[in-house]
Amino acid sequence: MIELAIYDMDRTITRAGTYTPWLIFWAWHRAPWRLLLLPVAALAGLAYALKLVSRKRLKEINQTLLMGHAVDPARIAPMAEAYAKRVMDGGVYPEALAQVAADKAAGRRVILATASYAFYVEALARRFGISKVIATKSLRDARGRIIARIDTDNCYADGKLQMVKDYLADAGLDRSKVRISFYSDHFSDKPVFDWSDEPIAVNASAPLRAHARKEGWQIVDWH
Repeated sequence: MIELAIYDMDRTITRAGTYTPWLIFWAWHRAPWRLLLLPVAALAGLAYALKLVSRKRLKEINQTLLMGHAVDPARIAPMAEAYAKRVMDGGVYPEALAQVAADKAAGRRVILATASYAFYVEALARRFGISKVIATKSLRDARGRIIARIDTDNCYADGKLQMVKDYLADAGLDRSKVRISFYSDHFSDKPVFDWSDEPIAVNASAPLRAHARKEGWQIVDWH
């Protein structure tokens, strides 16, 4: 039996969300004038709350506003490293890193599965000690630049579950011969929780905590 330990990232390993802070970090260092567009981003957030735009489209809009339509990945790489260093400086639960290390020591394959963008998440994953990342991917233009459009689907809710299933298929892993532990803080990950063999609610939001108690799932709080 092959054992996998799959971790969500934002508010599971990290103490807070990383996507909006990443956009602000990028704008501050690369194009400070874009910070003037934050009120427009807030309006986009309101449109999402009113269900006028999808979560996927909201992310694309905010990336366009604060990073621009297209960015050379060579410009992103050093910024992702700098941002990862900043997040690691007090922005990560030590207990999460200890659990990742324990899962690896036990011979489990550790995977990071997050709705955040792969172009900056991979720098964080390396610092977590995780080599495999399943994350939201971006389309590229003819010049190889990362554009503010999501490739296929946002790695969120049912989309995350499908991407994890795709990983198993690509790796040639038979689900019946794999035991999966899944760590996350949010109820949006219910599809993956339900599919896993060992659902573990970490730093759980109120809806997830209530559901986890009802289902008898393990509940863990990292501080």
